Amino acid sequence: MRVVVAKSSGFCRGVRRAVETAMSVPAENTYVLGELIHNPEVNEAVSRRGIVTVQDISAVPDGATLIIRSHGAGKAVYRECEARSIRVVDCTCSFVKRIQKIVHSLAQTDKVIVITGDPSHPEVAGLLGWCGGRAVVIGEPDAEQICALAGKNVAVVSQTTFPEEKFNKIIENIEKECGKTVEIFKTICYTTKERQSEAATLASQCEAMIVLGGVNSSNTQKLYDICAANCAHVFRLARAEELRPDKIKNFKSVGIVSGASTPFAQTQEVLFKMDNNTEVKATNEMEEVVAQMDNGQSKLKRGQLVTAIISSASDEGVAVLLPFFKKEILLEKDEIDCEEYKAEEYAAKAGEEIEVMVVSAANPVKLSQKVIKQLKEEEGKIAAIEAGEEFDVVCTGFNKGGLTASMGTYSVFVPAKEIRMGYVKELDKYVGKKLRLKALEIKKSDRKKEIIASQRVILEEEKAARDAAKAEREAEFFANIHVGDVVEGKVERVTNFGAFVSVNGFDCLAHISDLSWSGVKNVTDVLEIGKKYEFKVLKIDEENKKVSIGYKQLQPQPWDLVAEKYAEGDIVHGKVVRIVPFGAFVEIENGVDGLVHVSQISHEWLENPTSVLTIGEEIDAKILLLDPANKKMTLSIKALLPEPEVTKIRPRRDEEKSDRPRNRKARQPRENREEGEFREWTEGGIGGASIAEMLQNKNDN
Repeated sequence: MRVVVAKSSGFCRGVRRAVETAMSVPAENTYVLGELIHNPEVNEAVSRRGIVTVQDISAVPDGATLIIRSHGAGKAVYRECEARSIRVVDCTCSFVKRIQKIVHSLAQTDKVIVITGDPSHPEVAGLLGWCGGRAVVIGEPDAEQICALAGKNVAVVSQTTFPEEKFNKIIENIEKECGKTVEIFKTICYTTKERQSEAATLASQCEAMIVLGGVNSSNTQKLYDICAANCAHVFRLARAEELRPDKIKNFKSVGIVSGASTPFAQTQEVLFKMDNNTEVKATNEMEEVVAQMDNGQSKLKRGQLVTAIISSASDEGVAVLLPFFKKEILLEKDEIDCEEYKAEEYAAKAGEEIEVMVVSAANPVKLSQKVIKQLKEEEGKIAAIEAGEEFDVVCTGFNKGGLTASMGTYSVFVPAKEIRMGYVKELDKYVGKKLRLKALEIKKSDRKKEIIASQRVILEEEKAARDAAKAEREAEFFANIHVGDVVEGKVERVTNFGAFVSVNGFDCLAHISDLSWSGVKNVTDVLEIGKKYEFKVLKIDEENKKVSIGYKQLQPQPWDLVAEKYAEGDIVHGKVVRIVPFGAFVEIENGVDGLVHVSQISHEWLENPTSVLTIGEEIDAKILLLDPANKKMTLSIKALLPEPEVTKIRPRRDEEKSDRPRNRKARQPRENREEGEFREWTEGGIGGASIAEMLQNKNDN
């Protein structure tokens, strides 16, 4: 018997990624939406890890982790996950992702979207969720829906595993109805095409075909249909155990193909069973295949996780069986994850499954159990990072393009433009510093594992969050503050023009002119940094986000207290602060000035007050008049001075003797006085004009 195994057997790339992810992410509180792949053995292995399979997202608790399988899911699933804080580990096949983007874009146009495929397939159901469900699904070339497309503007995509021959026939029939204006997107996965093409070729060359794959696998069913169309004897197997060697022993040539959801180990198990049970001697070709399986180098890869069965134990370690090896492999005791190795304990575990990692795929194969926990945790973390979780590393170096670091078995690269918001000139300054990062891209290959990451996106997100929070606080602040309100605020900082005061977290300005009725030169003469005071809201400018507040407006004005402190007749002490031609203004206290009229400075006639007083001179005076309502206080220095002795002037002798009237020369008017100058004296010794009259006179002139 000649046995030929299809070259494309085993997992496709998308399925392999989904399986590896499901077998590495932390299983606690983790769910998968629908069967991970259409293979019962793999799904059972995933279930044994503790990962729960659900058919609807409503069965996933809030805050849990959800694995999206390679078939993908509708847009609504992602929205609900975001709303319920469900962390998504997205294993959607890259080919399926591309189709989702296409139909989502087409949904924004007036085109009729056609999806060729199986309406019940989860991939198609997911695609419908990305175009609002307004696509037409066509599974057969003679479908009635094709006639309904006549005269319409049509765009066609396909399920990734749909038979290419059937797809081409449907396109041909649609173009007959709609003309040549049909927009066609060839979205059938190239690996599917290769697998189906190889199946057709192999089936035409062999007397019998074995098609291996899950019962629910759409692509496996298509392989069976293709084989059945090219070969008279086709056997469909879900598991290797279903093989009946007596059914195939009389065929001279047998071909084996498997679906994209079928692990290559199952194909190998079928070959083992054929080798052990077929009476007919296998050909050299089959022996080569089995030999290749025996030494394991062809399929094992360094870093690969493998489920092994304990066979026996010795002082050297544990002998294990791999499903695709015919001979035992030694798991050395130093590579076993245990505190103390005891051969008898592991011998008692014969038949139990353990998970091991391929440390070396060379001959002999070397396995390890110790590194699995570390790498599983690492891959779990990588899955979280891939889903958008923040991580941090310490920068260890740099190059012309950016910064370098490492995280476990992964290298980390941060492009220069992704370090922060703005240009970074000196990269060397970041060496040794911790970087907060989010992944932009994660590259995984046999030779290299690398994370391309950004710190800038985190800083931008945080800035946007701060700005949004600030805007929200400002909106609430302005909605609850009004001119005239009395508010409490803390003095945060001062300048030469005022103080910035925090009122409910918002900076308001208390101008220096609004701190004291008497005026101050320094803000700190009135307010102390760090202390809280009450202020009055003076002005609100919501458009420019400015609020003016005052401190003095809540303090009594100096003149309001004058009536309580002083009375007419009191003697007060003050300082000359201003001299004018008609008198001097004396500061009794901050904000309270009194006027000493020129007539009240001295008993002698004064041409100018400056001949007696100087600015800054301190004097005592008597209050002659007090009018707090009009903020007036008239003072007298003269009233505190002793009166001068009066000398009687006797008439001149010649005037006494003369009976003739004297010819007096007419008195000439005095020279023009300074504007606003009053020199009139009265009996009471108080200037005949009030301060108000004097000021009015000055204003009138």
